[in-house]
Parts: sequence; C-alpha cells; structure tokens
Amino acid sequence: MFEFQFFVEVLVGGLLSGVMYSLVAIGFVLIYKTSGVLNFAQGAMLLFAALTFVSLVERGVPFWFAIGATLVVMVALGVAVERVVLRPLVNQSPMTLFMATLGLSYVIEGVAQLLWGTQVHGLDLGIDDVPFEVGGVLISQFDLFAAATAGALVAGFALFFRHTRTGLAFRAVADDQFAALAVGLRLSRVWAAVWTAAGTVALVAGLLWGARLGVQYSLSLVVLKALPVLMLGGFDSVAGAIVGGLLIGAIEKLAEIYVGPLFGGGIEAWAAYVVALTFLLLRPSGLFGHKLVERV
Repeated sequence: MFEFQFFVEVLVGGLLSGVMYSLVAIGFVLIYKTSGVLNFAQGAMLLFAALTFVSLVERGVPFWFAIGATLVVMVALGVAVERVVLRPLVNQSPMTLFMATLGLSYVIEGVAQLLWGTQVHGLDLGIDDVPFEVGGVLISQFDLFAAATAGALVAGFALFFRHTRTGLAFRAVADDQFAALAVGLRLSRVWAAVWTAAGTVALVAGLLWGARLGVQYSLSLVVLKALPVLMLGGFDSVAGAIVGGLLIGAIEKLAEIYVGPLFGGGIEAWAAYVVALTFLLLRPSGLFGHKLVERV
C-alpha cells in the first residue's frame, strides 16, 4: 500500500542529501565554466580541507581560528595550483588538462598524508543529527544545516558575481574568453580568483562531508557523487549543479525504497548513474548547460 507520508519523508531526505552533492558539484562548475578544465582534484581538495581543519582542532587550535587558518590554506592551495600546474598548460587539449588534475589529486593526497598522517578522524561541528518531526515527516537537523549552509554559500557567490568587479570579470570570461581579453581583462587573475572560490567551496563541502562520513582518505571519492549531478544539470551552470544535486539525491532515495526490492536492494549507489547516462543521451549539455555550436 502506498503511504504518502512515508513517500514525502523519503523525498525530503533525498532532497536534503542532494544538497551535499551540489556543494561538490559547484566546485567543478566554477572552474569548468571559466577555463574549460574538469577539475578531478576537487575531491582531493575537499579531503585536504577537512583533514587540515580537524588536525588543527585536535592540536588545540580554537574552532573558529582553525576554520580561518584552513581557509587561508585552501586559498593558497588554489592559487598555487593555478599558477604552478594549469597556467603552463594553457591552450593544451582538454584531455591533457584533465590528466593534469587527475595527477594533481594524488599529489594533494600525498602531501596531506605527509603533513597530517593517515589515521581516521571524527569531525564534530556541534550539529546534532537527531531528526525532528514536521507535519508527521522526520527531518534530519544536520541535513537542514547543510542545506542552509549551501544556500548561504550560493547566495554569497551570486552577490559576489553580480556586484563586484572580480565577479563581473568572472562572468565576462565565462561568456567569452577572447572578448574578455580584447577589453583588457587578465585571465590569470580571474582564474586565480576562481580557484580561490573552488578552495572555499572545498572547505565548506569538506567540513560537512567529514562530519557525515568521518575524515578519511576515501572522502576524496565524494567527487564520484558529483558526476551524475553534473551530467544532469550541466557542467557550466551553478543553477544546474543545485537542481541536479536535488534531483540526484531524490532519485537515489526513491529508487532504493521503491525500485530496489525488485533487484534485491543496493541500487542506491548506481541508480543515479543510470538516470544521468540516459539523460546524457537525450540532452548532452544537461538541463542548464550551454549547447556547443561549432561552425565549419
């Protein structure tokens, strides 16, 4: 028998989980939109941020000071990656750039291991995961906190890109790099700002995912959760990352509950990929991505 209240509870849980996926996907979108680079190192950056923060806290550094220090580290990491790795590879093929970020992910993980060790850490942000009831529907407090944090982050980026000179430069480069160069914009500065923003996103996502799963090296595999989100929403759209994350989160939970029993369960891990691949065949650019038009 179909229970509508239970359906709503599963749906809300999926939507809130999808917000966590969106946080990871936004880091991909920021870099891909301006430089065309699919940054596979985003997961390693997420891990590095979470590991740096929790290691500082465990060494007695106050909570908020540790967040500030980790933010400085992630900004420095983002700028260093852009200048040392990607700037020399400008105008190389997309595959070359992708392989560079893939190799970079292992380098970042190795540096994290040298600095902080390999042990697993628990991360407590002071947010209880005890569900509370709203209209008969149980909602996780932690998921609500994650959703509010993601909303605040996206709103902050929206204001930054709309009302600051750097934000306007970012939008100009995202629309047309050659036109941006023609009016005197320096792409290197814009890309450095974008990598700084990606480092900030990695910090927020790393803290939330670290609190959910624990800070361990498998945390870098969270990037795999972002891929169906990007395929569905589009690789160059922040709005697509948000909507795609919500859809993927809902699809995973609903598929596991209502379709999973037909396959013996355990389809939550791959159901989203089936949907995303199917959608990719129908609309390769995603829901909000720009279609590539080439004139020959």
